[in-house]
Amino acid sequence: MSDCKLDHTYEDVKKKFESQAAFLPEEMKPLFEQFFAKEHTQDILNEVFHLLKKYDLVSEEEKIV
Repeated sequence: MSDCKLDHTYEDVKKKFESQAAFLPEEMKPLFEQFFAKEHTQDILNEVFHLLKKYDLVSEEEKIV
């Protein structure tokens, strides 16, 4: 898989979270609230964005792990 060359903003990550929130386990939602309450490096923002983007593509077994 090739690396994404875009830097995703805090707002990008927040919007991606909001679009995926209905599919995430309830116990993860408070963790994202904590995440959004702090500042993060660009690398972390990019990584979280892509993890959220790909979450709906993984198998149910992978979601549980």
